[in-house]
Amino acid sequence: MGHGSSQVWRPDDSSLAEPQQPECSAGPRSMSGSRKHKWSSWDRLGPSWSIHGSPVVSLQQVFGIFYGKKRKLSTKYTYQTLFLVGEDSDVKIHALGKVWSLHKAFLCQSGYFANMLKDTWKEPHSDIIELEIKNHHINIWSLDFVFGSLYRDEDLPMKPRQIPHFLAAVSLLQVEQVIQQCSETMKKTINVKTVCSYYTTAETYRLKSVKSQCFDWLLCNLMIPPNVRLYREIDIKIMYLLVSSSDLLVLQKEFDLYTTLKAWMFLYFNPRWKGSVNHLFANANSWLSRHMECTDNNTFLESEEGLVFQPVFKQLRFQHIIFDLASMTILEQDRLIPLEWLSAVYKQQWLTLLWVQQHREIGPRTINEKELKGHSMRCGIRINVDGAYSCKGSGCKFGFPLRIIFTNHDIIFKQSRQYHNDSAGLKQVRNVVFRITLLHFDSDGKPTFSKTTGHKIVTFKNNEEKSVMQFNSNSLCFPLYLFCNFLFISLANTGNL
Repeated sequence: MGHGSSQVWRPDDSSLAEPQQPECSAGPRSMSGSRKHKWSSWDRLGPSWSIHGSPVVSLQQVFGIFYGKKRKLSTKYTYQTLFLVGEDSDVKIHALGKVWSLHKAFLCQSGYFANMLKDTWKEPHSDIIELEIKNHHINIWSLDFVFGSLYRDEDLPMKPRQIPHFLAAVSLLQVEQVIQQCSETMKKTINVKTVCSYYTTAETYRLKSVKSQCFDWLLCNLMIPPNVRLYREIDIKIMYLLVSSSDLLVLQKEFDLYTTLKAWMFLYFNPRWKGSVNHLFANANSWLSRHMECTDNNTFLESEEGLVFQPVFKQLRFQHIIFDLASMTILEQDRLIPLEWLSAVYKQQWLTLLWVQQHREIGPRTINEKELKGHSMRCGIRINVDGAYSCKGSGCKFGFPLRIIFTNHDIIFKQSRQYHNDSAGLKQVRNVVFRITLLHFDSDGKPTFSKTTGHKIVTFKNNEEKSVMQFNSNSLCFPLYLFCNFLFISLANTGNL
């Protein structure tokens, strides 16, 4: 028999990968002692087995299988005797210095071996099938796990740290049930220790639903709470996607996301730094300050080592930072952000403010998803215990002072009185696009309570207050996190400023 091409398994679940991967390629180097036979159906299978004195029956009768469909002998005895001991083996597999004495009837569940073995049922192989393993993630115990799973109906236990190796092996061998088990196990065990490795593994083997859940976890937990291990493991591509997303849950305000990125970049250049998260941000500031004292570059992101971080920092929404004097003072002292970036934002926001005041702008009239994705203000607070809480929004920069009030049964938007007389741009009617998200997380960072308004428009008239979310206080668990997205001005209305 020649080197038969492996059968490509195409899963019904679009979230799972087609397991053929370039980096997983391997092939049998030799397979002697076999002859080609063509069989029109499994009814013509010739060999019979005698399993320790049981009646002699055909393979079809023993396993109840048709080619390409999964059926297994579901006894512990089968796994221990046929797989672990290798009794009555009719095919041997050699890889990574180990030989497995296996059985064609079980190997046919692997898409890789199915076509290779389907014409050789009448006689055993006198030689060994050699597998040349090129993927360094595949090791002996990952192959052993996948081969062993072919002899069991129930899933074999797997640990999270083993899953990348199992997926490498199972994507080569194309065993559907093991891919599904890996996928489900990953979804159940996403946490701060696994999320980055799971994301990379899911991307490699095209497990779309796993990748999506990992990304959602990161959107929720990037800033709650800050974590040294997590920041050390997030690569530049993932951070770019996170910072650019309007679904990122920003705790406090946009400037705090900038501070988080400084700490993340510090760990990138100092991977062996050891310290608590309490000291992380201070050490990041000290490192950046010392570095800028020794360079002739105007800003760090314009230096040779800083260029790679430009796309990430450019996703920050500086229009929601520059109106805070304390934040802008720190930005200038850090010398991290190119001055041209800030100058462009200064100009745009000043022209927008003039336009709002001179045209008596009342705010967005429709919900523009494109504007929300790139321009909405992101902010959030932690609510530790039941009670009433109040925080000020940043809408006052465009003449709309907004206060957010949390009670034990609803969330209220209200204009802040302290700005009422001084806000020249304050109108009798004002529109705001918003989204409120209320969350409680378990110890693994997964939401156990979640409620959102979705994107909505609220219209204020005559200094009124609006209840924008209602809930049953008995269903709340603390601490709660309240996250907001706001759009006070529609860029479509301002024209080409």
